[in-house]
Amino acid sequence: MAMSFPNPVASSGGVLAALPVGMLVLLRDLIHERLGTFFDESRLEVMAEKLEEPAKSRQCRSLLDYYYLLKYDADNQGEWEKVMDSLSVQETYFWREMSQVEAVVKFLVPAWFKRHSTPLRIWSAACASGEEPITLAIALEEGGWGNHPIKICASDASSAALGKAKTGIYRERSFRALPVELREKYFTPEPQGAKIRSDVHSRIQFSKANLLVQNQIQDFATCPIVFCRNVFIYFSPEAIRRAVDRFAQSMPDGSHLFVGASESLVKLTPDYELEELGDAFVYVRKPRGRNGS
Repeated sequence: MAMSFPNPVASSGGVLAALPVGMLVLLRDLIHERLGTFFDESRLEVMAEKLEEPAKSRQCRSLLDYYYLLKYDADNQGEWEKVMDSLSVQETYFWREMSQVEAVVKFLVPAWFKRHSTPLRIWSAACASGEEPITLAIALEEGGWGNHPIKICASDASSAALGKAKTGIYRERSFRALPVELREKYFTPEPQGAKIRSDVHSRIQFSKANLLVQNQIQDFATCPIVFCRNVFIYFSPEAIRRAVDRFAQSMPDGSHLFVGASESLVKLTPDYELEELGDAFVYVRKPRGRNGS
C-alpha cells in the first residue's frame, strides 16, 4: 500500500516521491528513538507533511533519502534540529492549568524558604515559546515572592520555539486565559503583539535540551520543582518512561514533578508517588531505597 503526500509542493527537483507505509514507519521509529515524539499509523501522513520541507531543502528525492541522511550522516545534528522545529507543537498560552502553579506559589515556595536559605530553582521542561515559565514568574511576583532568590530554568528541544521565547513578544492567542489586569501590568504593546516586562523576563534562563538526552537535562532535573506539562501527550508510553527515568536519576528525594492534567505516570514509573496539593495533583520523588532505585 503506497502513501502519497497530500497537497505536495513543487520544488526545483519535483515533488517528493511517495513511500510505502512501511518506509514511513522506519522514519517514524527513528524519530521516536531520538526525540520521543510518536506518530501512530493514522498520523503518518501528518508526519510526512511536516518533514517534507526540511527534506526538500536538502534536495532529497523522497523521505527515504531523508531517513538515510538522518540515520547515517555523522554530521547531522543541525538536521535533527530542523526536524525538531518542524515537529514541535507550540500550542500553549499564559495562565494554563493554574491550579498547579497556585500550588507552587501557596505551598511549595513557602515550604522551601522555611527550610532553606539557598535559592529555589524551578525547571520548565519543554517550555515551547515561553508562556509557561513567564506564567510562573508572574504568579510568583503576584504571590509576593518577587524579591526572593528564585531561578526559573526553561528548556526546549526546538531552537525555533526558544527563539520566540527569548524575544518575549506574544500575539493575541497567547493571552486568552490571562486576566486583563495582569496583561496591562506585565506587558507593553508592540507592533508584533505585546512584550513581557524585561525585569520579569530576565528571571528566566532559556536553554536548549532534549528530554531524552541525560547529559542535557541532568542539571535541570536537580531542581526541586519540575514542570513537564502537555509534552508527554506526543510521546509513546516507552518514551515517557525513558524521560521520567532520566528525571528520577537526578531529582532529589521529595522533589515535585508536575505533568499535564490529561497525562498520567501511575503505571509507567515506580519512582514517584501521586499526591494532592491544594487543588492540584503532583508526582513526588520517592526516597531512594523504597523502590529499589
